[in-house]
Formats: sequence, structure tokens, C-alpha cells
Amino acid sequence: MMDEKFLPDKELLVKAVSLLCEEIPAGRADRVSSNFPVDGMDSSEVIDLLAPQILADAAKLGAPTSIAHMDPPTPTIAWAVSLWNAALNQNLLHPATAPFALEAEKTVIKWLAPLFGMTGGHMTSGSTVANLTALWAAREQANVEQIVMSDKAHLSLEKAANILGLPVLKIGTGSDGKLLVNKLPDDLSRSVLVLNAGTTSTGMIDPLEAIGIAKWTHVDGAWAAPMIFTKYAERLKGIELADSISISAHKWLFQPKDSAMVLFRDNESASNSISFGADYLNEPNIGVLGSRGAKGVLLLATILSFGKRGLAQRIEGCVRNSEILSHFVANDMRLNLFANPETAVVVWRPSEPDYFDLVLNGLPEGSVSTTRLDGDLWFRNVFANPNADVETYLARLEEILKKSSTL
Repeated sequence: MMDEKFLPDKELLVKAVSLLCEEIPAGRADRVSSNFPVDGMDSSEVIDLLAPQILADAAKLGAPTSIAHMDPPTPTIAWAVSLWNAALNQNLLHPATAPFALEAEKTVIKWLAPLFGMTGGHMTSGSTVANLTALWAAREQANVEQIVMSDKAHLSLEKAANILGLPVLKIGTGSDGKLLVNKLPDDLSRSVLVLNAGTTSTGMIDPLEAIGIAKWTHVDGAWAAPMIFTKYAERLKGIELADSISISAHKWLFQPKDSAMVLFRDNESASNSISFGADYLNEPNIGVLGSRGAKGVLLLATILSFGKRGLAQRIEGCVRNSEILSHFVANDMRLNLFANPETAVVVWRPSEPDYFDLVLNGLPEGSVSTTRLDGDLWFRNVFANPNADVETYLARLEEILKKSSTL
């Protein structure tokens, strides 16, 4: 007898997809019990129970007001292929279980790596793992003894340093949030220098002309590296000289979590330095992850659907929206702009500090986040969503500012 819970159920799948395409009201009273169930439920009943919680209670990242975080909506093609991935459950650790999935990942890496001057790499479960992998390769291949990075670097780099047992030297940043190259040590011959291509708080790009002055240079391009496809590629000039690059595919490549990649200029040497074999493996296991899923299949499908031009158009649209907002802020005496945005992250605040909470509470939910810079609180808008309606957002902001002036 075949276990029916593992057999294709077209009716159940159609129901699940139909609910995904409907507007489900939030606030349903039925919640998952805190008690571990003894007996299972009918799968259709599980869908009915969870749909209002999973679908209705979630943040809508494709909504016109969603411009608060580096989390974009995902294209429908990725939803469809994700369903296939879940059904097949391929494991890239074992080629026999994932023949096409491995080919798909190799294909997208082959397409993407040369755009950055890299010769190869592999996908990871996020840029935290990608950064760890790059620094691990730097330690093993280049024998680095220290990680040098800006004080605005992502926390994943400090985590990686802790795991790898490498000390960290943090370098100060200027008023624009970029690493101050003149504050770097004279001797970086035993160091890996990490440069940001899009810091998390402000989206700024560190001076990439510093690439090459250390034993190894890693560019954390989790956010902004995909600008290489666009007319703004000049902002990443010099990135092709790095030894390694990390990219979050679940940011500006519009992939579901968790999807990222690490790329190497000398992929063969770097990958060999972080490879391990075992009696049960037909091929060496490269990198941090052992078993891992077929994220390359989703990325392949998305690139085939969008094409390079389609990716560029969507990212360029995000950048244009950020420029509209930053222009508004820069030309309004009631507001302060932190710096001209380089990568579609706009950081700003009211000129009058007492109005901060008034503005925050008046803006649509999910439309803005906050960040602290040198102890001061700022608003942060991130244009990762191609569906963002910046004009409506500005109209609402103008209403709030007019209200504040009458108080």
C-alpha cells in the first residue's frame, strides 16, 4: 500500500494555489493549538486552518507601500518552480538525487560569475553563509590572520570571524557611511579586507579602488551586486578585481528565501581549499553546507523569464523611485537627507526631532523602517519592490508634514 499523504493530490494542490491567488481576510479566530497533535488532520482541513495565518497574517512585500526592507516580492514563476522543488526534494550533495538541479546551478553561476570578473562559485542558503564561505576560503588559501572591515559592515561578517577564530579590525566611516581608506593599516599583507557594495543601513558602496591592497579582498555585495546588470554598473567599477563576492539572490534577484551565492576570482583554488570528501560521496562537498536544496532551479527559471534586460529594468525602476524620494527630501526644508542614495536605499528624518514619531505613526504600515547612525535615529526606505508606488507615499508624507506644521 502506498501512503496517501505522499501521493499527488491534485484537488489539494489546486485549492492551495487558488488560496494563494485570493485575498484572504486576516484575524480569523482559529489558531494552531499549543498541544502537540496525537492524531493527524485531513490535509484539506490543514490548508483551511493555516491559510488565514500563513497568507493573511503575512507582510505583503509586493504591496505598493512595501518599501521598508531589503525583501522584495517574488515572481510567480518562482512560486510554480518552488512547488516542484518541494515535491522533488532534490539534494545537491548527491548528484544521483539532483541531476538537473546541479546542472541548473552550474548554468546560472556560469552566466553570472563572468559579469563580476569571477570564474565560478556556488549557491548558499543566504549571504551570511556566503560571507562565511568567502572568509573561510581566504583563511585556507591565503593564510590571512585578520579581517578588516568598516564599522558599518553586516553582522554576518563578525559572526564569520568568530566562527573562524580570526580577529576583527573595524575601520571608521565618513559622514557618507563609507569606509575611510586613509584609516586602513599600512600593512594588510596578512589580512582580508571586506568592502561593502551596499551597506545594510544606508546602501552605500565602500571605495572599491581599495581592492587589491590586502592579501585578499572580499566584497559583500549581498544587496547591490545585481546593479552590474544595469546602467548603474559603473558604481561597481573595480569589483571584478576582488578575490570573492557574496550576492543575496533573495534580494535584487527576486528569489524566495534562502538563496544566495559566493563567487571566486580563482574558483578552482578557492573551492579546493574548502572541499571535503567522504566514503559516501561521489564528489567532494564544497563549502559550508552539506545537504542543500535546488535553489538554482528557481533562479534559472526567473532569469529565463526576465532575461538580463528584464532584471535590469526592474532594478533600474527601483533606483528611479529612490531618486524621486531622495529629491523630495533634499529639497524640503522640513526634512534632512543622510546622503544621496547609491543603491536605492534612502535614509532621512524630519528636521525637527520632535516630529519623528508623528511621521512614523502616520506613514502606512510596512512603508518605512528605522536605523541608528552614530546614535541618531533615521528613517530608512529600501526600494526592493518593483511594485512600489512612490508618488502615493510622497503624497501621504506631505499630508503628515502639513499636519505637523499646524501643531
